[in-house]
Amino acid sequence: MMSQKVFEQQKLAVLIDAENAQASLTPYLLAEIAKYGVASVKRVYGDWTGPQLTGWKDTLLTHSIQPMQQFRYTTGKNAIDSAMIIDAMDLLYTEKFDGFCLVSSDSDFTRLAARIRESGLVVYGFGRRQTPKAFVAACDKFVYTEILRAGGGEEEGAILVEKPVKESLKDEKLRTLLSVAVEDSGDENGWANLGAVGSEINKYSPDFDPRNYGFRKLSDLMKATAMFEFEERDHKNSQAKTVYVRLKNGRH
Repeated sequence: MMSQKVFEQQKLAVLIDAENAQASLTPYLLAEIAKYGVASVKRVYGDWTGPQLTGWKDTLLTHSIQPMQQFRYTTGKNAIDSAMIIDAMDLLYTEKFDGFCLVSSDSDFTRLAARIRESGLVVYGFGRRQTPKAFVAACDKFVYTEILRAGGGEEEGAILVEKPVKESLKDEKLRTLLSVAVEDSGDENGWANLGAVGSEINKYSPDFDPRNYGFRKLSDLMKATAMFEFEERDHKNSQAKTVYVRLKNGRH
């Protein structure tokens, strides 16, 4: 269950499976992680004696990521995954971290994610769309690496979506997810804090992200569905405004 730690400056341990992650996405991966907290530890695991991980070497220096060497002792056995899991448990027992970022598309990390959450820490997963659902569900939040920006600044780079935006907005599963989240976090008049809605959605669907549907923000996605009405409210002793949302006419 997502704790309110998610909204604070968390100390995070970032563990990367080099065989299941692209070195070229590292700056965008770290920028995404920075939204959730500070990467206090950054380690990437692989057999650095072979030619397969050559592309990672410049990335390690540029982003100050510590390479963790693991030799392949037996064909067919993934010693690299085992080394990453053992290190994760060692870091967990130090009690110095608020959460972990596990970067892999491998289902072998499903139990690790569940174990970390059992200790009350937040787990952020990052992997490709073909990542097994069991691993996705074991994380508090899971981000598909395909939606990470391929390059450029805020206004540049395309968001990769599986379906056209208009088709995505008709997705009944999406519409139900949004409406249920608003209803479950709303007050007696149906109004729900947009931040609370986002947290509620992640409880139901760890891999939910508005960028999966072609939108950078949850509010933009919800407005595009034309299912909701919005209201901005002033904060006491602050110029900031809070966005509230509710279903139009109380219907999905």
